[in-house]
Amino acid sequence: MKRGTSGDEGASKKARGQKLALLSVFDKTGLVQVGKDLAALGFSLAASGGTSKALKDAGLECHDVSDLTKAPEMLGGRVKTLHPAVHGGILARDTEQDMDELAKRGYGPIDMVFCNLYPFLEVIKKEGVTIAQAVEEVDIGGVTLLRAAAKNHARVTVVCDPSDYETIIAELKANGEVTLETRKKLAVKAFEHTAQYDAAISQHFRSQYMSIGSEVPYHMPLRYGCNPHQKPAQVWCENGPLPVTIAAGSPGYINFLDALNSWALVSELKAALGLPAAASFKHVSPAGAAVGVSLTDDEKKVCQVSDIELTPLASAYARARGADRMSSFGDWVALSDECDLATAKIISREVSDGVIAPGYSAEALEILKKKKGGKYTCLIMDPNFKPTEMELRTVYGIQMQQPRNSTLITPELLKNISTNNKDVKAGERDLIVAAIAAKYTQSNSVVYAHNGMCVGIGAGQQSRIHCTRLAGEKADNYWMRFHPKVLGLQFAKGTKRADKSNAIDLFVTGEVEGCTDEERKAWEANFEEGKVPAFLTKEERKEWMKKATDRAIASDAFFPFSDNIHRAHASGVKYIVAPSGSNNDKIIIDTANAYNMVICHTNLRLFHH
Repeated sequence: MKRGTSGDEGASKKARGQKLALLSVFDKTGLVQVGKDLAALGFSLAASGGTSKALKDAGLECHDVSDLTKAPEMLGGRVKTLHPAVHGGILARDTEQDMDELAKRGYGPIDMVFCNLYPFLEVIKKEGVTIAQAVEEVDIGGVTLLRAAAKNHARVTVVCDPSDYETIIAELKANGEVTLETRKKLAVKAFEHTAQYDAAISQHFRSQYMSIGSEVPYHMPLRYGCNPHQKPAQVWCENGPLPVTIAAGSPGYINFLDALNSWALVSELKAALGLPAAASFKHVSPAGAAVGVSLTDDEKKVCQVSDIELTPLASAYARARGADRMSSFGDWVALSDECDLATAKIISREVSDGVIAPGYSAEALEILKKKKGGKYTCLIMDPNFKPTEMELRTVYGIQMQQPRNSTLITPELLKNISTNNKDVKAGERDLIVAAIAAKYTQSNSVVYAHNGMCVGIGAGQQSRIHCTRLAGEKADNYWMRFHPKVLGLQFAKGTKRADKSNAIDLFVTGEVEGCTDEERKAWEANFEEGKVPAFLTKEERKEWMKKATDRAIASDAFFPFSDNIHRAHASGVKYIVAPSGSNNDKIIIDTANAYNMVICHTNLRLFHH
C-alpha cells in the first residue's frame, strides 16, 4: 500500500464525493486503528504534522493538511490548519448554496474531525516551567477545529476523546453514518473540552500576571486548602478583580470560606435592620451574630467588655463574640462597617484568626497588625461588590450549579401569623436576626435570638429536634451566665480570658460537678484562694430560667413535630419564624397557642450547605 497520495489525487477523490476525515491529535491512543477503520469504510484521510506521520508510518494513505490548503505549515508549526480550505470545509452547512461556494473556491466538505489538544495542564504542573514553555502549549488550531466542528454538528462529527472511536466506527458500520443523536453528544463533549482547556489557560496566566502584587489582582495564592497537605490552593474571580484585598496577614482557604459567608451575613443584617452588624464565624457557620444594640452593665460583664467604651459596631461584636465564647474561640470576625478603635481593642485581646471589614481606621489597623506576632489577617471587602447570580461548585469531580440564595429577610416575611397571638412587633428585630443567621448556618439549623443577638445556634444536625436542643442549651448557658453567682465569680489574678470562659462554661452547664478529681482541681485553680463557688442547685437553675423570656427562634426548615415547640418554650421563646409545610402544622400551632407564642409561618426554606 502507498504511504501517501498527492494533493491532486486527494482533490480528485473529493470531487467524486468521497467522505473526508481530518485528524489532528496530540494523544495518539487508538489513532492507527481508527485510521484503518475509516479507510476501510471508504474515508479519505487528511492529517497534520505528527498525526500524518503516524498514519503514514502505519502504511495508510493520508494527505497532509497542506494538500488541502496548498500552503505549507509555518512559524515552526504554529500555523497548520488555520485556513479557509479547512474551516470552510468544516463549517459548510449541508445546503446547495454552501456546497456551491466551496466548489467555486476549489474546496471540499470535511465530514469528520478527530482532534485533541496540547497537554497544557500536564506541562504547567512540571516544576520550574517557564512562561515561554507554557505559551507554546497553548493550542490554537486544535481548539478552532473542535469549536468549528462542534458548531456544525448538524453535518460534521467531532471526536475529541479516543474512548469514543469504537462507538463512532460501530455506527458507521451499522448505518453508514454517525447518528445525529451521537453527533449532538460529541459536540457537547467538544465544547466542554475546549471550555476546560481555556479555563486552565486563563487560570494559569491569571495567576502569573494578575495575582496579588499586580495593580488589579484577580487571583490570590493561598497557603493550602482545608488541610496542610491540600496544595496548591488559590482564590480568584473570573469576571473582574477580586473584591477582597489584604491589609495584613496571609489568609487561608478556610479563612476565605468564613470571611465570604460571614460578610454576606453582616451585610444582610445591616441592610435589614439599619444597624452595624458583626459575626463570629467558625468552620463556615456563625458561632454568634448581632447588631449594634447597646449593652447593659451585666451584659458588658458577661461579654467581658466592661473596661471598654463601646461604639455601636463594638457593641455588635461584643455581643457576637460574647454569646458563645467557647465556640467563638479562634473565630473569624466579620464587621459591616469600618473597624474602629473600640472594636479593634476587643478583637485584639481575643484568640481569633482574622477579620473582614469594608475598611479600618488607622489606629484600629495599627492595633490589629500587632496580633499573632504580626501575622493576624485583616481583609478589606469592597462593600459595592455584587456576587454573580449563579453559584458553581465541584464535589468529587462533579459540577453543580444553582442560583445564589439572594432572597432577603425583611419584616414582610413575618406577616403570615398562624397563631392566636399575633403581637409580633416586639419580636421583629430578633426574628430577623435569627432568620438571617440561620440562612448562613450549615443545615439543619435552629437559631435563638434576644436583644439583637444570637444567643444559641444549633448547626449542622441531621435531626431538627437536636438542632433545637443544641441551640436551646447554648441559649440557656448564655442566660445562666447572668446568674448572680456567676457574675460574682472571683478569679485568681492572671487567669486568662479563655480559661475564665472555660471555667464559667463548666460551672453553668454543671459539667464540673461530675468531673474527675484532676479536672476539678484544675477548675478550682482558676479562682482566688477560698473563693471557689458553690455549685448551682437544681432549684436555683429552675428559678433563674423562669426569668428568660421573650426570646425569638428561627428554623431553616419546618418544625416536623411539636417537641421543638416544647423545647423552645423551655428556653423562654415567645416568637417563632419557620416555614410551614409539615403534616403536623396544626399540632404545632396548637402547641404554640397553649404557650401563647407567636408563629410567623413563611414559604421560605433556608437550607445552607
